[in-house]
Amino acid sequence: MADHVVAVTDLSVVDSGTRIVDEVSLVVEAGTVLALVGESGSGKSLTGRAIIGLLPDGLTPHGSIDLGGDEVVGASEDTLRGFRGTRAGMVFQEPQTALNPAQRIGTQLRMALRAHATVSRPDARRRAIDLLTEVGLPDPGTRIDWYPHQLSGGQKQRVVLALALAGEPRLIIADEPTTALDVTVQAEILDLFRTLCTRNGIGILLITHNMGVVSQIADRVAVMRAGRIVETGTAAAVLTHPSHPYTRQLLDAVLTVRADQPHEDTSPKPLVRVNDLTVRYPRQGQSAAFDALREVSVDIGRGEVLGVVGESGSGKTTLGRCVLGLVTPTSGTVTTTTDKVALIHQDPFTSLDPRWTVHRTITEPLRIRGVRDRAELRAKTAELLAAVRLPAEVADELPRTLSGGQRQRVALARALASDPELVIADEPTSALDVWVQASVLSVFTDLQKSRGFSAVFVSHDLAVISRVADRVAVLRGGRVIEIGSVSEVFDNPRDDYTRQLIDAVPTIGEGA
Repeated sequence: MADHVVAVTDLSVVDSGTRIVDEVSLVVEAGTVLALVGESGSGKSLTGRAIIGLLPDGLTPHGSIDLGGDEVVGASEDTLRGFRGTRAGMVFQEPQTALNPAQRIGTQLRMALRAHATVSRPDARRRAIDLLTEVGLPDPGTRIDWYPHQLSGGQKQRVVLALALAGEPRLIIADEPTTALDVTVQAEILDLFRTLCTRNGIGILLITHNMGVVSQIADRVAVMRAGRIVETGTAAAVLTHPSHPYTRQLLDAVLTVRADQPHEDTSPKPLVRVNDLTVRYPRQGQSAAFDALREVSVDIGRGEVLGVVGESGSGKTTLGRCVLGLVTPTSGTVTTTTDKVALIHQDPFTSLDPRWTVHRTITEPLRIRGVRDRAELRAKTAELLAAVRLPAEVADELPRTLSGGQRQRVALARALASDPELVIADEPTSALDVWVQASVLSVFTDLQKSRGFSAVFVSHDLAVISRVADRVAVLRGGRVIEIGSVSEVFDNPRDDYTRQLIDAVPTIGEGA
């Protein structure tokens, strides 16, 4: 048998007598990437957390987890603490929450290094700079003294990876490490993972719902459904000749960039006109002043969906917030003929009040406008839940009882409660698996066509934009470098950067 860094045999995770992970067996070999894929709630993350003994309270593991020759299941907390960082490192989905916002990057790395070995402060700093250099952080000697908020999303993810490497583990567990990243940064992070495998002989357990990412980096694939492994094999075999119907369904749900989608001809009269918009943020502490937007001009027609794409920090979200009136521009104007606007956030879990039922959440915009009749509010909730394809009984649920896709549909229903003429959707599907993403996009496009609202749809996923948008604006460094119809931009891009974005989109079969 090849040299393995972890061997999981018949792993079950039990919650109050119910198996939520059921007899899972998998092996990660040194110098290889095993992708663990499946829809949300399939047990992927719990399997990864079980390997390093980080299951939530109340969950009990059974079976065997051989981590570098030692058994994890049944090990004491002191033993598990010794495994974490030295046997296995963890890279989480959202680097912003994995890093301490109140501590400099160097402080966090130094603490990680000194947790595993006796290292002097100067030696720890030198080793920290070496780690930041290894993960490709630009100018590590300077950025080591920065705080997390001063780094881009991709740079923060590199720092998280450096933290995971601090104890020189043989296994890295990467839980959706590229979900929140734009396609160009995602490609860079995946290249970095592959380099760590080939150069350092590290084994990687990649937990993801992105089959394009799987195709680009994985050596082997394990497909999970409802807590069980339903298919395993080489990436080439699973992606090109899947044997299980569920795997085929996952692959069929993958979106690709398509410019041949039918799009509506919209009214030439703009609902919103943005003219020479500049937003400049002043210097704060060690952060230099910078222009989030630079002389941006764009119109949004009535009934039109404008897709806005670009890398992290390009100004996409700032543009949406300016249109909403949440950010005051330094210069330029935003002229709109409506005040009926709504916002759909990227993460519905943090944008929904955890104490409020779905009914209270959906009807809040109506209450603000003075609607008080209970029967009217209940009827509106039922109407909106039906519109976003949720059952009526969801009305009395709390957000924590809903899946990610259900929460995002509730957020959409809330946005539509006041019959907006303009909706700003800021990365509304980026954290959803392929099946849920497809269903949410279907709901969004159907409602947009039937209700006729205009939308600014912000996304780093070009495949998503190609399905929902009528026109596309490409931002880079705060400037619109290209704008046109979906077919114009994606079939015949004029700018080299647009071509780079399109080329960076991982596709099935690319690496398999």
